Amino acid sequence: MTTSTTGPPEYRYCPLCGQVLTRAGQAGRARCAGCGFVHYRNPVAGVAVVVWDDSGGVLLGERARGEWAGQWCIPCGFVEWHEDIREAAVREFEEETGLRVRLGEVLAVHSNFHNPKQHTVGTWFHGDVIGGRLHPQDGELRQLAYVDPSEPPPLAFPTDALVLEKLAAEGMRSGSGQ
Repeated sequence: MTTSTTGPPEYRYCPLCGQVLTRAGQAGRARCAGCGFVHYRNPVAGVAVVVWDDSGGVLLGERARGEWAGQWCIPCGFVEWHEDIREAAVREFEEETGLRVRLGEVLAVHSNFHNPKQHTVGTWFHGDVIGGRLHPQDGELRQLAYVDPSEPPPLAFPTDALVLEKLAAEGMRSGSGQ
């Protein structure tokens, strides 16, 4: 395996049978002539949930650590291997905010290219709070606040800016997109 600065590691040897991989054919993907393994560098699935307060503010969290510490985002996370995307959205939201939500419609889907080491595809859902207590729960977020979507604080992710711009332009204020 070799490390790449623009994506996940690239295999030089087949992880299944150990033969040298070659680059040939469609899209130059690494392939094994021995067992047929093809190394696909696919994006990771991410999820986010958008909830509002009664005054039309959207819940954002200030990131507590890592490359984007101090910047804000819509509460989000990754879909685990065994999870349904909606289950992942509910789980991640509760882990980060302490709130349980019921998901509504998909609000947006975007490819995220802000991190050259990991391409993700994010799905943002409308959400309605159905329980819990608002507090940063898992250490990924330092604080949580409802903010006007047309005046967000410095954002960690450019695609969150696209989602907030859409919300502000369309005047969306509820989990159903109304």
